[in-house]
Amino acid sequence: MDSHYGGFWRRFVAISIDLFILGTIGFTMLILGSVAFGLGFSPEEMAADPETLMELGAKVWAIYQALGFFLNMAYFTWFNGTTGQTPGKRLMGLRVVRDTGEAISFGTAFLRWVGYLISFLPLCMGFLWAGVDRRKQAWHDKIAGTVVIDLYRVVEVEIPPKNALTNQGNLFT
Repeated sequence: MDSHYGGFWRRFVAISIDLFILGTIGFTMLILGSVAFGLGFSPEEMAADPETLMELGAKVWAIYQALGFFLNMAYFTWFNGTTGQTPGKRLMGLRVVRDTGEAISFGTAFLRWVGYLISFLPLCMGFLWAGVDRRKQAWHDKIAGTVVIDLYRVVEVEIPPKNALTNQGNLFT
């Protein structure tokens, strides 16, 4: 595959953009959830019974965490599985492809997301690995058999001009 791999810092900016988007959605969900769960209680009832307030907070937090986990999985799996690009990668000119150069499937995108969990666990070492790897692969890329390519540096194949007389490519001139 004649292409250049996406560098560590551009990948860092891309995932920062994606996490900002997810964080904004998550924060909105948290505010809406808190308001929705609190609608059944008057301020006097909450002040009179702090245990009810603690139970409410625990429920909202648990639902927020579960929805945030699902949203994260769906976001990265959907965008990488459809186009190979999350909004952050699109803005940074990066794309996820199989290490052979083909587009990735939803299954590969999901496996790559599971690899994110593994990359994150030991102090984000799996993500940092992309900074020292020859092919700029993080651990989740190695697990899923993917690479991130820099679309600004991909070598384009030139198509020879058509011969006006034969309407075929002029390969031998």
